[in-house]
Amino acid sequence: MLRFVTTFLLILIGLFTLEMLSPVQEHVITPFTSLLAHLSAVLILPFDNAVVAYGKVLQFKDSGFAVSIEAGCNGVEATIVLIAAICAFPASWRARLTAIGLGFLAIQVINIVRIISLFYLGNWNLEYFSWIHLYLWPALIMLDVLVVFIVYLRYLSKQTQPLETAVD
Repeated sequence: MLRFVTTFLLILIGLFTLEMLSPVQEHVITPFTSLLAHLSAVLILPFDNAVVAYGKVLQFKDSGFAVSIEAGCNGVEATIVLIAAICAFPASWRARLTAIGLGFLAIQVINIVRIISLFYLGNWNLEYFSWIHLYLWPALIMLDVLVVFIVYLRYLSKQTQPLETAVD
């Protein structure tokens, strides 16, 4: 357990440090966050053509209400926590990389739902928007990370169980 916690914390610190470097922010994080805004707009447009995305901003053309997807709102930090947990637990690199890829997708699917729901909620009621943005959605995103990690651990435990043999 101590090995897991130590490895988890070292990877977590390393990845958060890497994320904060200016070149990483400029060439990876900011373009990824812009992609989230544009993907959100693409998903909304078939149902509501009053939406536009530019940079990391999602905006209603008619009311002018907009949300800017900032650090902590792009799912990168949640993904870092998941990567640290997966890498700290002993397993094959194939299993780890598969879990990281699927976990990243799970986090981003929930995050896109989060972005779109907050976009509409903020246009409707800023008081509810603030509370849900600051308290409910962060908890749900981290719950998603926990669920993905637990599913990964269950998968690993089934892979390492000895096969039962039939006794005649």
